[in-house]
Amino acid sequence: MIAGIVLAAGLARRMGRQKLLLSLEGKPVVRWAVERLLPHVEDLVVVTGHDDSTVRHALSGLAVRFAVNPRPEAGQASSIAVGVEALRPRTRAVLVALGDQPKTPDPVVPALLSAFARSGKPIVVPVFQGVQGTPVIFAREVFPELSELTGDAGARSVVQARPERVVFDFPMPPEVDTPEDYAKLHVQ
Repeated sequence: MIAGIVLAAGLARRMGRQKLLLSLEGKPVVRWAVERLLPHVEDLVVVTGHDDSTVRHALSGLAVRFAVNPRPEAGQASSIAVGVEALRPRTRAVLVALGDQPKTPDPVVPALLSAFARSGKPIVVPVFQGVQGTPVIFAREVFPELSELTGDAGARSVVQARPERVVFDFPMPPEVDTPEDYAKLHVQ
């Protein structure tokens, strides 16, 4: 089974308010991100933090499971570890995505899944103009490394430590980190 983890526990320090709940074309940013991933995975875990109840409300009616990160201030890596721990035992790979990327182009996830199936490699990463991005696919053999992550760099260290990773050159979806990022989404 291919599962998904959507990271939705961030503190939104740069935005100054809960960015995942901002309305974009009538829906919360986090709902866009989750809905883009749902058709491509068999199980989806949304990792929440201090805003657990409001994020759950924003995602009401969607077939997702929730895992609460009790210490989101410990960084993005702690949310990845919480998400990995919540995966079902038969999960053979996980697609890790950000809750603040509402405009992931439709071809991105299928292209990553195809590259994962074709390559047989344990990690598939999108790269755009030399920058490693998300979503990223990790095979089960990498889960122990993901469970031990610390800090706010997400899983970059795991990806960079694996020379056999697949680098798939595909444009990364924009993130919503600042008020300026949010304003740009309405222009696209």
